[in-house]
Amino acid sequence: MPSDPRRLLATVALLMTLSAPTKAWMEEILQPSAPVMNAPPVVAEPPAGEVMELTLAKAVALGLQGNRTIRSAYLQRISQRFDLKVAEEQFDPQFNVQGRYIVTQRDDDREQLNEVSPTVSMEGPLGTHFSLSWMEALNRSGEVGSRHSRGVTFTVIQPLLRDAGRDVATAPLRLARLSEQMNQLELQSTVSQVVTQIVLAYRELLRAQEQVRIAGDGLARSRQLAEVNEALIAAGQMAEFDIVQTQADMASRELDVEEAINQRESRRLELLHLLALDLATPLRASEPLTAQQVSLDAEEARRIAKAHQPEYLTQLIAREQVETHAAVAHNQRLWDISLVGGASQLQDRFGRSEYPSDRRWNAYAGVQVEIPIGNAGLRRDEVQARVNIYDQALRLAETEQTLARDIDDAVRSLEAQWRQFQLAQRAAELSQRALELEREKLSVGRSSNFQVLSQETELRNAQHARLKALIAYLNAQTQLDLRLGMTLESWDIALNDD
Repeated sequence: MPSDPRRLLATVALLMTLSAPTKAWMEEILQPSAPVMNAPPVVAEPPAGEVMELTLAKAVALGLQGNRTIRSAYLQRISQRFDLKVAEEQFDPQFNVQGRYIVTQRDDDREQLNEVSPTVSMEGPLGTHFSLSWMEALNRSGEVGSRHSRGVTFTVIQPLLRDAGRDVATAPLRLARLSEQMNQLELQSTVSQVVTQIVLAYRELLRAQEQVRIAGDGLARSRQLAEVNEALIAAGQMAEFDIVQTQADMASRELDVEEAINQRESRRLELLHLLALDLATPLRASEPLTAQQVSLDAEEARRIAKAHQPEYLTQLIAREQVETHAAVAHNQRLWDISLVGGASQLQDRFGRSEYPSDRRWNAYAGVQVEIPIGNAGLRRDEVQARVNIYDQALRLAETEQTLARDIDDAVRSLEAQWRQFQLAQRAAELSQRALELEREKLSVGRSSNFQVLSQETELRNAQHARLKALIAYLNAQTQLDLRLGMTLESWDIALNDD
């Protein structure tokens, strides 16, 4: 050991430098990962001023990269994974170095004390505590001279009741691993919910675009009807005031177009916000609006949900957590009876010959006992832990029943939405044909403007009903995936949470 205080201070400064976090380490640890699609679509930036044609898969891929909720969740995972790393070092040797340099000035003397004491300690998986410490000190005094002391101390403590045994000693590590599993499930849930939000927002943009088309087609037909009316008036087959109905309908259709365009812009901004893109980006959803029937047995759906649904799996992990807390709380009420042992050696050397050097050592072994008396706080902790077990059992039962109800409802709703879509599709086709026939009859004077305009209204209502049923069916599929916990699998998304 260095006897010069300057060398001692230099050694302490070096240890502080080595243990301090460097800037490079901080930059490395704060690099969050991100979810990825295993087969990501090509997303190319459109030339300046051109509209971005966006498929649903591209929208999901962009959301995985830029959505702020997802990015925030992955930032939190950095500290969460580090918490687990700290917990997994529970049984690793822990090193600590203490040092001091003290100058004491008295009336008749000046004394300098240089001391360094490294210590290593370790916890065993059975609750055993080991400690080994080394002490080196140099004391200089003008009156006495110098005294160089060095020594080593080793201690071991083995609990027999409180804090004893593998179950109790490893409880913090098990709890940390359970918390990590819950954090992973929470990340899965967050990504799944954001993906679902993006899919629903994309379909709302598709709906708005389709409403613009329906409104535009209605306006075009209204203008064509006005032209037919003018021809019939010119031929003397229609009274001139009858065209007023058509002109009023044409004005209403222009209003529908304006409202639909405004709705489309609102949906565009909502989707851009979810994708964390520039709100000024011109965007068009290019996914075709089609649907295919999906059939799923309710019993099979419940089985899938119990294996993948994050909220349900979280409740299962919470049950393990409360049981572990209860075991620890019960253990803490036991007497603290421990076997203890240790040995130490101390040597003093003096700078002056009239003071002889001194070396001594000792060893000990025995039992230490601590009996808690009247500590109501420990009893309270155990009671609370037992209450938590019963409460968690109720929560799990509630979660299971809610899951079964939601899955059955989602499966039934999916089947109902498909039947409604088929009926709406048939109604729209028949309304289209009825309008064509009514317009043909008008051209030969066998119908009236009122009948054509009424049929026109029926067609628009049927088209909107078909669009609503189609979107509702597609969204029911998406919501079923979310309730089953299969959103990531459906989109082939890897969390990349290593």
